[in-house]
Amino acid sequence: MKHSLRETHGPRHVAIIMDGNGRWATMRGRPRLFGHHAGAKRVREVVEACPDLGIKYLTIFAFSTENWKRTQVEVAGLMSLFRRYIAKEARALKKQNVQVRFIGDRVRLDNKLIGLMDELEQLTASCTGTNLTIALNYGGRDEVARATQRLAQDVADGKLDPASVDEETLPRYLDTHVLPDPDLVIRTSGEARISNFLLWQSAYAEYEFVDTLWPDFTALELGELVRSFARRDRRFGAVKK
Repeated sequence: MKHSLRETHGPRHVAIIMDGNGRWATMRGRPRLFGHHAGAKRVREVVEACPDLGIKYLTIFAFSTENWKRTQVEVAGLMSLFRRYIAKEARALKKQNVQVRFIGDRVRLDNKLIGLMDELEQLTASCTGTNLTIALNYGGRDEVARATQRLAQDVADGKLDPASVDEETLPRYLDTHVLPDPDLVIRTSGEARISNFLLWQSAYAEYEFVDTLWPDFTALELGELVRSFARRDRRFGAVKK
C-alpha cells in the first residue's frame, strides 16, 4: 500500500528508538537474538516506505553506549548481526538510492565492523534519496562530551574564540552536524523514555510512544504516525497569532 505525503506538512526527519526485540522473541519462546534478527528485517520495510511518506531523513537507534552491559552472548550476537546486515543490505541500499551514515563512538567496535561501515558510507555517498543514519555505539551524553572536547581543542588551538560560542556552535561538532534536527521521534514497545537518544537535537521534536514491539512495527503504522504529526500545531515556544 502506497502512502503519498510528499505535499503535506509531515516530518522531514524521523528518528526511531527500535525497542522490543528481546521481548518479542521471549513471547515466542525464542532467544533474544531471534528478536534482533526479526527487527533487522523490519528496518528494510521502514526504509523503503520513507520516500512515499515524504521522509527525507531517517535515523535509527541500533546500539547504545549502555548496551555493552548486556550479556557477552547478546553483545557478540548483535555485533555479528550488524556485520551481516551491512554486507547483505549494501547493494540493495545503493540500488534504492539510500545514503547511509553511522553516528556514535567507533572506538569499542571491532575493525571488521568499522571497515564495513566505512565501505557502506563510501558506497552510498553519492546517493540522493533517503538519508539513513544508523546510531551504533551511540549515546546522547557521550556525543555531547565528545563534541565539547573537539570544541575545547579548537579554542585551545586558537581556531575558535570562546566569546563567540553560542547555541549554534556546538551542533557543528556533533555527530549529526550534516543533518537537520529530527521533527518526530518514535519509540516502540510501550516504553515512555528517550534513553539518551539525540538529546541536543530533539529539543523541539514531537514524540510518539507506541505499544507495538519493533519487529511488528509496519510501514502502515509509520504512515499513521506521520499523518498524525502533520495535524499537529507546532509553535516552537511562540504564541499562535
